Amino acid sequence: MKKRLLALLLALAMGLTLAACSGGEGKEPASDPAASPSAGGESAAPAESAPAGGESDLAYVKDKGTLVVGITNFEPMDYQDADGQWIGFDADMAKAFAASLGVEVEFSEITWDYKVFELEAKNIDCVWNGMTLNDEVMAAMGTSVPYCQNAQVLVVPADKAGSFENLTSLEGLNVAVESGSAGEDAAEALGAAVIPVQKQADTLLEVSAGTSDAAVIDLLMAGAMVGEGTSYSGLTYVLNLNTVQGLESENYGVGFRPGSDLVEAFNDFWAASVADGTAKATAETYGVQESVILD
Repeated sequence: MKKRLLALLLALAMGLTLAACSGGEGKEPASDPAASPSAGGESAAPAESAPAGGESDLAYVKDKGTLVVGITNFEPMDYQDADGQWIGFDADMAKAFAASLGVEVEFSEITWDYKVFELEAKNIDCVWNGMTLNDEVMAAMGTSVPYCQNAQVLVVPADKAGSFENLTSLEGLNVAVESGSAGEDAAEALGAAVIPVQKQADTLLEVSAGTSDAAVIDLLMAGAMVGEGTSYSGLTYVLNLNTVQGLESENYGVGFRPGSDLVEAFNDFWAASVADGTAKATAETYGVQESVILD
């Protein structure tokens, strides 16, 4: 009797088990990787937001049809015309580079301190804005060949220029700088009390308003934006800070994501632009021909 009862119970248990297994047929697995959060707790990115299957960066840009260029307002490299269109040496060359890839260009104005984050997050595809190729930049990005040389200069009120000549230190001066820029590094190295602002153009506002004694900006920008015939005719530049510090002129380059094959694509584009005269003609349009590297 006990054996029969045990056999009956075992048969009943097996039947319940089979019923439970068959009840899940036809349902999607709960662990579908396309629908579940990532290990970091964030939802998976949409398919179009990143290259699929280890695709190259170049293929990613071509697939989405746009090259998104991270910039700031930095005349004569990137600035807006009367119609709000981005122009300048860098902007025009970025348009030509995008065309060489068969895609449209899109300009995205970024906060300079966050340029590496913007690249990593794929909010932009490159940083192309008179960017100095310093150790920090080259460690964080894939960088192009240098295409331009520049230096940091001290901008001051023209009527006080005499008192700033031949300085070997900026101690005791309040100096406006673009936050995170080579100009900030140069000013701090010479002992200035720095006043960080978001854009190089904003440093000129500080000096013009008298809220800073001086500003440190790129020579290229100073040549285009201060002095007679500019919006800042009452300002001038007096010192090449690279010379004061015994440093060589800076090199500008374009930054891409680490390991990006867009680096090679840019280098090939730049060599072709130098060879066919496009780079020189564009430089002459914006008055930067003395700084652009054409050999």
